[in-house]
Amino acid sequence: MRPPDDQLRAGHLPSDLVRRMPAGTDLRKVVIVQEAPRSYAGPILLTITIVIGTVVVLLVVAFTVQIIAASVVAVLSATCGVGVTLNRATKRAKTKRSPIK
Repeated sequence: MRPPDDQLRAGHLPSDLVRRMPAGTDLRKVVIVQEAPRSYAGPILLTITIVIGTVVVLLVVAFTVQIIAASVVAVLSATCGVGVTLNRATKRAKTKRSPIK
């Protein structure tokens, strides 16, 4: 048995279609038009383009923020003498201090 698509391409008219045709229709002149199969290339390419565009925009924003932060630190340290230092907290043993007399 051939699939319905092959039968339609071969010129076979299914019986349910023949029953729905008006009386007196010349079956030799009947043309069945099928839709083309759906192509998924467009939506897939659109999704890939959106993802790549989003990644590029995020990278540009990250580099811009990094450059702005470095510029702000350079300007502040050059003009105001402001420096940033990181101190590690050290744990010291608690010692009892004698009260001052």
